[in-house]
Amino acid sequence: LAPDRYEITVFGAEPHGNYNRIMLTPVLFGAKNINDIMIHDFAWYRRNRISLHCGADKAVAAVDRTKRRVIARDGTTADYDKLLIATGSLPLMLDIPGRETEGVMGFRDIADVQTMIEKSQTKQHAVILGGGLLGLEAANGLMQRGMQVTVVNRAGHLLNRQLDKQAAGFLQRQLEDKGIEFRLGVTVSEIIGQDKHIGKVRLSDNSLLPADILVMATGIQPNIALGQAMGLDCERGIIVDDNLQTSDQRIYAVGECVQHRGEVFGLVAPVYEQAKVCAQQLAGRASAEYRSLLSATMLKVTGIDLFSVGDFEGDATCQQQVLVDHARGVYRKIVLKDNVIAGMIMYGDTSDSGWYLNLLKNRTNVAAIRDRLIFNPVDLAA
Repeated sequence: LAPDRYEITVFGAEPHGNYNRIMLTPVLFGAKNINDIMIHDFAWYRRNRISLHCGADKAVAAVDRTKRRVIARDGTTADYDKLLIATGSLPLMLDIPGRETEGVMGFRDIADVQTMIEKSQTKQHAVILGGGLLGLEAANGLMQRGMQVTVVNRAGHLLNRQLDKQAAGFLQRQLEDKGIEFRLGVTVSEIIGQDKHIGKVRLSDNSLLPADILVMATGIQPNIALGQAMGLDCERGIIVDDNLQTSDQRIYAVGECVQHRGEVFGLVAPVYEQAKVCAQQLAGRASAEYRSLLSATMLKVTGIDLFSVGDFEGDATCQQQVLVDHARGVYRKIVLKDNVIAGMIMYGDTSDSGWYLNLLKNRTNVAAIRDRLIFNPVDLAA
């Protein structure tokens, strides 16, 4: 947008350039390697005259807002006219007795994946705490690495933010057929060590599971420590306005570390949109503003396509249409309110999701095609 406007300096705590974090799962189960998911290698930074400081000692330790200076842990400094914070999020590591035992980890970065791969080569039993997307991907990856995997989930069904009980039941049965075991409606209450390494976990129903590794996939929390230390306005995230500026107008923030109009973020689509808007702002296009839009969830969980959007549970004022095709492994549910789609779930076949999403976003009255709506896209003009 404005290649000659700034001298750009990047600080990062990991010993790499930027990489595609959502592709960590294929690395875990062996379909890709680390180099495959690198977005930009070191040569790219050099070609584009970007100064890259990366590694644990290059993590930003402090920012002097008066001098407009960034200071890394090893003392490296860089002065700024504009500063962008993109510190992301941290895995939510629950405070469970025994948490510091070796073999307890999150699933957030390349180092976590490398640790899981190493453990899978010599260990047998893996317990995954959390039945969301990240937990299921970790379970599938470790299962494909040859481990015996049990998923422990406090909620009564999997992916409870994206699926209803019926769709989650389909997913669970398919994953059980692959060899993954599930303990639902319970959580891990204690981590039991064996020679300083995890050996078992105790569940809230007092039962025991063998565990050579425990992966905590119970959610994320915005990484706002730097923003707080700088004195920026923070609540759950670093607060930004529609321009993605913080309470200091020279400082911008994007991604999972931010809070915009009371909302924090954990999906890729809004983060990409924030990055685009912020780039336009920094390029001098002051009219660019970020607007949080209805966000649909399009996932591929262990090879199974899922789509959900809006209010897919509904209330007493709503009507539901449900299609189940066991032979094809397809489940589809539409929630209607006043002949307008309020929410829906698609499981197994999401090829028509864009058409339904447009109907929902545009609040299209579907009364004329209501009897055919659940099956396939229909020409509303016909």
